[in-house]
Amino acid sequence: MSNGMVYLVGAGPGASDLVTVRGKQLIKACDALVYDYLVYDELLNWTKPGCVKTYVGKRSGFHSKPQEDIEKLLIDYAQDGKLVVRLKGGDPFIFGRGGEEADSLAEAGIGFEIVPGVTASMGAAAALGIPLSHRKDSSSIVLVTGHEDPGKDETLVDWAQYAKLDATLCIYMGLTKIDHISAELLKAGMSSETPVAVVRWATLPTQESCIGTLGTISETVKESGIRPPAMIIVGEVVRDAPKNSWFEQKPLFGKRIAITRTREQSSNLKSKLQSLGADVLELPLIQVTSAVQESVKDEIFAELGSYDWIVFSSPNGVRYFFNAFLAEFKDLRSMGFMRIAAVGPATAREIEKFHLQVEVMPETHTGPDLADALIETGSIEHAKILIVKGNLGTDDLIKPLEDKWAIIDRFEVYKTGPTDLSQNVAAETFRNKGAHAITFTSGSTVRSFVKQAKSLQLEDGAAIPKTFSMGPQTSKVMKDVHVPLVKEAKISSIDGLVAAIIEELGEK
Repeated sequence: MSNGMVYLVGAGPGASDLVTVRGKQLIKACDALVYDYLVYDELLNWTKPGCVKTYVGKRSGFHSKPQEDIEKLLIDYAQDGKLVVRLKGGDPFIFGRGGEEADSLAEAGIGFEIVPGVTASMGAAAALGIPLSHRKDSSSIVLVTGHEDPGKDETLVDWAQYAKLDATLCIYMGLTKIDHISAELLKAGMSSETPVAVVRWATLPTQESCIGTLGTISETVKESGIRPPAMIIVGEVVRDAPKNSWFEQKPLFGKRIAITRTREQSSNLKSKLQSLGADVLELPLIQVTSAVQESVKDEIFAELGSYDWIVFSSPNGVRYFFNAFLAEFKDLRSMGFMRIAAVGPATAREIEKFHLQVEVMPETHTGPDLADALIETGSIEHAKILIVKGNLGTDDLIKPLEDKWAIIDRFEVYKTGPTDLSQNVAAETFRNKGAHAITFTSGSTVRSFVKQAKSLQLEDGAAIPKTFSMGPQTSKVMKDVHVPLVKEAKISSIDGLVAAIIEELGEK
């Protein structure tokens, strides 16, 4: 088999949205992913099914694999014909031993490519609002390792020469040696009032930071409880940082929030919560799959032009309906002149992607309210209505329409079922640490949560989450199955749910 290809990819400082576009493309395409300790877990979810994921992380006091074994692993995967991504925190060529791995690949005749990443010092400085260079404070930047080898008692860096520079010092892997480093810089003549910042897990919702001076930073770090891995930034530019980190001032910063939608549906809610500083745990309690029966589809499509209304009760219904429709027809005009109704804005947005206009949408986004809104049009009596639905009940939508003499056809296009979280990594985190909040967006997520209670049982000391519902129908199911409710969204939408979480948990 011909050799594969190895890509040495920088994962950036932490946050998944700071990975380069090229890096993300390769992670999604690779056959084998070899990743480090400082790689955020979310990036691992980007891989395709069947990708072999191998952890080779190094941290102080623990190496999962010797460096030579890592290099051999990359070569072996490539010689098997695989597309290999070697994913490294920050940039692969800045204190990441990427150069050694590139040399080994070249010697073995393996093709490779370097994909740079935002290095940790830049990410940490940006998260604290520190300009690494500034016209009045610093005209040069020094990147230096604080710990060349975990087996050495002291670094071999000549700190005296750096103390004499008019530069910003960005010290990687130096927190365990901060007493020694600060003492050496002071001894070489650097002022004890020189400001110093220390940042752990920069750009992530778990970020911790403290600011002191060269004379006080050792004690400040001990008082703050910050542990490795962390970046140390020394220099006058630290004074230019805002009093409080803009990143740490986000309203949901540091709050761990579990979301229970399917992974395909969670992206909008997840991105909104992450943009507000939350640490999001994905617990996909349900899975949605196609349930279109050929015989039913053929019967409905044969008389599609005869319907007066088509009613969509969920975004999933829209997606699966049009998947089936466009596989059969090549022109949207084949739908005829039917009018369109949607239960809420998320459903309407899916419909509008096909350049179709939603005529009826209730102010409160429930089945009964959608039925009322349709009845108020005065067009329902003896009207032929196609209800596009899933396998779960929509009787509260259908019965009021039938009571007004509407002729209803049901088209089930998808089914919702529970997932198995017993081996899920996020579920393990939830059990171990708990969360500040857990969100429910449908009755099916609530029922699955109850069914999978054993897989989600909190351990002693784990945070007990507050519960949030996206609307009255979900809240009703929570009440029926005895799941306590802390807050219901005032508007049944993702934005309404996020607003409820901010109101309850956000920093005032």
